[in-house]
Amino acid sequence: MTTPFDAIIIGTGQSGPSLAARLAGAGWKVAIVERKRFGGTCVNNGCIPTKTLVASARAAYIARRAADFGVSIGGDIVVDMRKVKERKDGVVRRSAVGVENWLKTTPNCTVYEGHGRFEGPHTVRVGDELLEAPNIFINVGGRASVPPIPGLDGVPFLNNSSMMEVDFLPPHLVIISGSYIALEFGQMYRRFGSEVTIIERGPRVIAREDDDVSHAVRQVLENEGIRVVTNACDFRVEKRGEQVAVLVACDGRAAEAVGSHLLVATGRRPNTDDLGLDKAGIETDNNGYIRVDDQLRSSVPGVWAIGDCNGRGAFTHTSYNDYEIVAANLLDNDPRRVSDRIVAYALYIDPPLGRAGMTEKQVRQSGRTALVATRPMTRVSRAVERSETQGFMKILVDAETKRILGASMLGIEGDEIIHSILDVMYAKAPYTVIQRAMHIHPTVSELIPTLLGDLKPLL
Repeated sequence: MTTPFDAIIIGTGQSGPSLAARLAGAGWKVAIVERKRFGGTCVNNGCIPTKTLVASARAAYIARRAADFGVSIGGDIVVDMRKVKERKDGVVRRSAVGVENWLKTTPNCTVYEGHGRFEGPHTVRVGDELLEAPNIFINVGGRASVPPIPGLDGVPFLNNSSMMEVDFLPPHLVIISGSYIALEFGQMYRRFGSEVTIIERGPRVIAREDDDVSHAVRQVLENEGIRVVTNACDFRVEKRGEQVAVLVACDGRAAEAVGSHLLVATGRRPNTDDLGLDKAGIETDNNGYIRVDDQLRSSVPGVWAIGDCNGRGAFTHTSYNDYEIVAANLLDNDPRRVSDRIVAYALYIDPPLGRAGMTEKQVRQSGRTALVATRPMTRVSRAVERSETQGFMKILVDAETKRILGASMLGIEGDEIIHSILDVMYAKAPYTVIQRAMHIHPTVSELIPTLLGDLKPLL
């Protein structure tokens, strides 16, 4: 006996709940399935908790720098990690409960708590109940992956999820990976008071960025006393009494980092291996991501994959945009596509990195004639006034069309000012539109017109 619905949504990450509410509001009978925690990665162990912790770490950092601003606090700055975690847990709880209550009080929407698995192209079993719908949306997200490092299975280690349960200060946190997650946790715990060592296999941290951006980010971390090791290979992990040792070879020489705790932040994998996708005939790639077209349809008609599990984006904002694309196509007769969106994201170290569009390397590889302008944050009044002058701004422009190709904003409020660039890019307007705009002084954004007035050929 099956229970019929117009739509079944598996997972309550960033895109699932919004889609459920939109479809239910359009009169669809909707079932949404959640096996564990409402809100998915963003709410429970991603954006919301980590940025809450980043805020606590920044408070400690500013308190230690108070004398630089003529403010005397007196005594040592003490971080109470239990209270830090309690604050984080409170923020997470409010968000998760909000998502759960929203779904459970939405008319035409039925919430099923349990593990949803396909039994056919349009049937999903949750416990003893079999649900059926002509439209199914997979929103199961992803989880931390475990790299095949010799010895890792014999030592305790943390990942981005288990770090959320830490309510103490690790004396020395060793982090494997120079990824975005790794750098955020590294700076965060250094500011809490831990010694931190970051070990990266490649020649530089955040390798997808341009060399100048990567170098500047590393400088920010090292300025705060974080040890960064690159070009590491032949990883091996072993227990040393109560400590953990990571042994590597760096540029042909043996090296090691011995710490109290180990964080492995080497990547993520989609939660698709226990969904019964084979029973539905849904295709995945070699990494387990569900194959989708430009409108997020899977290989099976009537089945979509949205959010991190489709491999088309790994951010909360890309997941939400997936919802918008699907809803526009289904309900608004608006043929929106994944390929319409511009790459945009941020690295939430302090100062943050805001990114939009192409990197300089990508522009060079494209073979197009381009212009580039850079400006150090030391020449930005807001940064000087705040005594936060690390970083720089860089913008790339197509010399023929005058359209902005990409930008990197590493500096105070870089995660916010990038949007003024992004909006002009979406408008497909020439860079002169923002160059001729009158911005407010003193702000960081006011330097963007000045920056664009200094464009030079990209040689």
